[in-house]
Amino acid sequence: MRIRATIDGARPRRVAGAALITAFGLAVSACAGGGSTSTVASTVSSTPLSTVTGPVTITFQEVYGSKSQLATLTKVVDAFEKANPYITVQLQASSNYSALFEKENAEVTAGNTPTIGMAYESYAQTWSAAQKIVPIKDLAGTNSPSEYSTFYTGVQNDLKLSDGDIWMWPLGKSLQLQAINQTQFTAAGITAAPTTWDQWATDLEAVTAKEKAANAKYAGITVYPQGSGETLFEEIAATDGQQLYAADGTPQFTSAAAVKALKFLQTEKSKGAIAVGGSTTDLYPGEDALTGGTGAEDITSSAGVTYEETPKGDTLEFAALPGDSMMAGANLVVYTSATTQQRAAAWELLQYLASASVQATWSEGIGYYPVTSQALTDMDASYLSANPWIQQTIGNLNTAFVDPPFGWATDCQTDLETAVSSALSGSDAASALQTAQSDCASKKSAES
Repeated sequence: MRIRATIDGARPRRVAGAALITAFGLAVSACAGGGSTSTVASTVSSTPLSTVTGPVTITFQEVYGSKSQLATLTKVVDAFEKANPYITVQLQASSNYSALFEKENAEVTAGNTPTIGMAYESYAQTWSAAQKIVPIKDLAGTNSPSEYSTFYTGVQNDLKLSDGDIWMWPLGKSLQLQAINQTQFTAAGITAAPTTWDQWATDLEAVTAKEKAANAKYAGITVYPQGSGETLFEEIAATDGQQLYAADGTPQFTSAAAVKALKFLQTEKSKGAIAVGGSTTDLYPGEDALTGGTGAEDITSSAGVTYEETPKGDTLEFAALPGDSMMAGANLVVYTSATTQQRAAAWELLQYLASASVQATWSEGIGYYPVTSQALTDMDASYLSANPWIQQTIGNLNTAFVDPPFGWATDCQTDLETAVSSALSGSDAASALQTAQSDCASKKSAES
């Protein structure tokens, strides 16, 4: 299960270098006013910036250094520079997101930031509190640029931080999908992907019952509690009526929806429909099971569909989750160190990258969903025909969710992983979640 953005150099939706957020947050808390987690109001006027009036160079830190990704990025940037001859874009590549964020944090601390960077939500929250990034309203002259309304609703929500203002701009997004061995599903009498979690469980039970007779190691799906299992738990809980965090970041791990979701996973494990696997060196056991024919499906990132395979001769199909999906994909930010002309140039580039035609090119070349439905008409018909799941599932970007943009939410992933692992090992679900709730609440209190 690729629960993360799986392109080369990609990292989890909550990057492994979360300690960098905490360390930087402590360093800037005095500047941000007593370490408050709320963003600080911008000191810059919301008057639209002037257009670029002369030659200007902007720097863009990114993680698209592999051959195919770099070719797409170069194509897009070259076209932008041709259309904007006064603007030069210097790309500054990092090998992965962990290296990128470590570099960006060091530059923020040293006061030597690029013009444009990439950020997950919790990083942007910390940087905004320290007044190190520019709110979009100070680039566009409004907190609701015209392009914003064209984005899928889930994408729109993701661009805002805790103050309700837009601080980030999108580049591409991914969702969770079902990767299904349709041959095995059909053999069990199942012809369509499940559309509810209850039906999902029933289907996996049916396929498992049929296949296990010939393969004792068979299970409908294999999850890694410290990765795919935790994400799956969050998605089921959200579908059951309550996400695991309130809007202000308060953990809600002991809610009825959370307990129900974890018990649901326990039940399916007891029935053999779910198996537990994986380790710190084997992050994707569901992928291996699907490829080896010992699993009926995996749940994967839409950015990682090329990693999914079925045994030779079997048919692989992709379908939307039977409920709410978590969304992934770093956003773009503009740093306050940029001059007025650099900010104007940066806004031109951000608008360009999010435009329908460029999003079409970006999606085909990088593997993310475009952030606007308008891009679908610009995408190559043969590409969409070869990947029918894109049009079948992209609408779920309207209901997709992410965890709130706070450092403790990043840190609390470990608490949730422990709870899922403990419950799937036989511990009481409610007790496991109570422990996670207490530990996460302590983290929130320490960072607030």
